[in-house]
Amino acid sequence: MSQDKWNPEPIEPPGWPRPIGYANGMTIPVGAGLIVVAGQVGWDENQKFSPLFIEQWRQALSNVMAVVKTGGGTGASIASMTIYVTDKQAYLSDLKAIGTAWKEVVGRHFPAMALVEVAALVEDDAMVEIQALASVKGEG
Repeated sequence: MSQDKWNPEPIEPPGWPRPIGYANGMTIPVGAGLIVVAGQVGWDENQKFSPLFIEQWRQALSNVMAVVKTGGGTGASIASMTIYVTDKQAYLSDLKAIGTAWKEVVGRHFPAMALVEVAALVEDDAMVEIQALASVKGEG
């Protein structure tokens, strides 16, 4: 069975405008396994942060993808993401670079997403934290 059979599929209510860069909802196929990715901040393997928002964004995405790939998934396996940022303006001011990083790290797959501005994250130097759900081939 191909990996694609286990990938979530977008749900878009009829008559709604087509979302750009996300989906309104995603299905998870019956029998699929679920990867639950804990919040991943934008630090490297030495737990060091770049001072640049875009670099933390790219690293947080890369950290999510490392967990998804270890669980047997791909970017297309991701059904949902919740993204926490400490500076909404930093996010909005660099949407082109954010989109480029997304395509390079995750691919051209856009799951259901929420982005929330928060006052702070647990790690003092963190500007981005991302948690995700992904669908992979289940047992049986």
